[in-house]
Amino acid sequence: MPVATTQSLEELCINSIRFLAVDAVEKAKSGHPGLPMGAAPMGFILFDQFMRFNPKNPQWFNRDRFVLSAGHGSMLQYALLYLTGYDSVSIDDIKNFRQWKSRTPGHPENFETAGVEVTTGPLGQGIANAVGLAVAEAHLAATYNKPDCKLVDHYTYVILGDGCNMEGISGEAASIAGHWGLGKLIALYDDNHISIDGSTDVAFTEDVSKRFEAYGWHVLHVENGNTDIAAIAKAIETAKSVTDKPTMIKVTTTIGYGSPNKANTAGVHGAALGGDEVKLMRENLGWEFAPFEVPADALSHMRKAVERGASYEAEWQSTYAQYKAKYPAEAAAFERQISGQLPPNWDSVLPTYTAADKALPTRKHSETCLNKLAPVLPELIGGSADLTHSNLTEIKGYGDFQKGQYQNRNIHFGVREHAMGAICNGIALHGSGLIPYGATFLIFTDYMRAAIRLSALSEAGVIWVMTHDSIGQGEDGPTHQPIETLASLRAIPNLTVIRPADGTEASGAYYVAINQAKEHKPTLLAFSRQNLPNLDATSIEGVTKGAYVVADCDGTPELILIGTGSELNLCTTAAEKLTAAGKKVRVVSMPSFDLFEAQDAAYKESVLPKAVTKRLSVEAGSSFGWHKYVGTEGDTVSIDRFGASAPGGVVMEKFGFSVENVLAKAEALLG
Repeated sequence: MPVATTQSLEELCINSIRFLAVDAVEKAKSGHPGLPMGAAPMGFILFDQFMRFNPKNPQWFNRDRFVLSAGHGSMLQYALLYLTGYDSVSIDDIKNFRQWKSRTPGHPENFETAGVEVTTGPLGQGIANAVGLAVAEAHLAATYNKPDCKLVDHYTYVILGDGCNMEGISGEAASIAGHWGLGKLIALYDDNHISIDGSTDVAFTEDVSKRFEAYGWHVLHVENGNTDIAAIAKAIETAKSVTDKPTMIKVTTTIGYGSPNKANTAGVHGAALGGDEVKLMRENLGWEFAPFEVPADALSHMRKAVERGASYEAEWQSTYAQYKAKYPAEAAAFERQISGQLPPNWDSVLPTYTAADKALPTRKHSETCLNKLAPVLPELIGGSADLTHSNLTEIKGYGDFQKGQYQNRNIHFGVREHAMGAICNGIALHGSGLIPYGATFLIFTDYMRAAIRLSALSEAGVIWVMTHDSIGQGEDGPTHQPIETLASLRAIPNLTVIRPADGTEASGAYYVAINQAKEHKPTLLAFSRQNLPNLDATSIEGVTKGAYVVADCDGTPELILIGTGSELNLCTTAAEKLTAAGKKVRVVSMPSFDLFEAQDAAYKESVLPKAVTKRLSVEAGSSFGWHKYVGTEGDTVSIDRFGASAPGGVVMEKFGFSVENVLAKAEALLG
C-alpha cells in the first residue's frame, strides 16, 4: 500500500537520501541503489544526531570519522555529504554520478571527494581501515590528552554489509579490534540478506552477532532498520556508553526499500531500477518531487549540520587554546605532527657505512634505522604480522600497543597480514601525521596485495617493511622464497619499491620512505635475511635517484652490470675481475625502478647510456621487467622458476647467483 503523502520531517530527510540515490543511478544507468535505499535511515540518524563534523572544514582534526565499508552503495555517502552542506558534493555532482572527472565516482575515493575518509569498494577493506582510524585516535588520545583537557576525542563509525562480513579481512580486523578493546569504534551492519547471487542463504548462514561477540565486541540488534529510527538512535547511544570494547549493531533492513517489485531482490543490488519502477516507487512512498529535487524542509533541516559543525569546531578550538596555555611543549609537538611537517635534521640520525664495517643482513640495518628514527619521529608507529623477531621491527623502549596501553608504538598484528595492511592504511589516512609501518616476509605480500594496492591508490603514506627478500632466505623452501614478487609489486602505480644492497642503502631507503610518507605515498622496502657486505661507493643520495654508478671505468664502458640488493656485491666483485682482465666495465646499483623512472632523461642517460648495449642485470628474482634496462642485446642473471629448500648460500649458488656465473654471462656478452 502507498505510504501517506504527508511525511514527517525525518521521513522527508530519509526519503531525500533514497531518491537522490535512485535518481543518480537511474541517470547514470549504472550503480548500486539498493543499499542506499535500505540504509538511508541509519545514515540519516548518524549524520543528524550523532556525528560531530564540520562540512565547511572537512579536515577539522577532531571530527568523527565515517567509513562506508560497503562502498558500492556510494550514493548513500554522496547524498549525505550534499544534504549536510559539504562543498565537495553539489547537486550537479550528484547528477554526474559515475561520470568522467566527477567528484562522485562509482566507489568513494578519499583523494577525490572531501568528506570521504578512506577509499572503499573492495569489500572488507573499509571496516579494516576503520580499525586503523580507531587505532590512531586511541594512540593520539593516550599520547596527548590530559586529565583536565581532552584534545583528541572522536568516534569512528562504519556501515558495512553482508559482503564485507563474508570477506576474510573483516574477520581478521574485527578480531584484533576486539582484542584491543577499541571502544570508540562503532560498526552498523546493514543486514539485508542479499548479495549479487541473490539471497545470502546460498552461501552465508552463520550467526554474525555470535561471531562478533566471540571477537570481544559489544553486539546489539535493531530488528526494523527500515522505519524504526528511534531504535537505531537508541542502539548508537547504547554503543557510545560501552567504552571498553567496539560495538557492532546489526541493523536488519530491506535492500531497495520502497521499490514495489525489486525490494528484497538481487535485482536492486547493482543495477538501476528502470523508469517504470522508479515511478512506482515514487507512488509507493508518496514522493511527489521531481528527480534530484529535495524538499525545502528536508534540505533546511539537514543543512543545520553546517551551524552545528562550526560550533563543534569552535568548542574544540577553545579546548585547544586552553591546552596550549597549560601544556605548550605537548601542543607544539601535536601541531608539528598533525601538520605533516618533519622535524629539522631528522635524517641526521641515519647511519652510513664503509667496506670496513661488519657484513649484516639488510633487515638488521632496517632495525637500526627504525630505532634511530623512533626517538626523533614520535609519529612512527607499527609492527609485524607475528614476525617481529624475524622482520626485526621492534622499536625498543616504546612498549606494546595493547588495550589500555594505547600510547605505546609497537603493534602486534598477529598472523593477519591482510588486516595489518588495511589497518596501516587507516592509520595513515587518519590525518594525525602518524607514519605507520607494517612488516612480514616479502612472499606474504601475496596475502595483503589488495591492501598494498589500496595504499597506493588511496595515497596513504605507509611504509611496508618486507624481509627475506629472495631465494637466499634458504631452508624454508619455495613456499617462502619470492620469485615474481618484486616484479609484481613494481607494477603497482604510485608504489615505490626499494631493494637496498647494504647498510647505507638501507638508510637511503628509509630516507625516501619517511619523506614519501609525508607526501602521502607508500613505499615498500625489501630486505635480505643473509649477511651482505657494505660497499664504499653506496650512498643515501644515490638511492633517492633510484639507480646510480657505484664503480666505473675510464671512458665509455663496454659493459654495464646492474645489480640490486644482495646481488650488487656479485656485480662489483665480477667487475673487479673483468677490469683486471682489461675490460671497461661500469657497475650500477638500481635499488628502485620507480625512483629511477622519476629522473630526467639527462640523468638516466648519464647512468645507462644508450650507446652501451651490452648490459647484464643481476637480481635473485624474476627476469620480468628487466628487459627494459638490458635491452635486446643484454642478458639477465635471474630466476624464472620456483626455488628449492637448502641453506641460502647453496640455493643461491645452484641457481647461478655467484661471481663465476656473472663472469661467464658477462664474458659471453663481450664475445
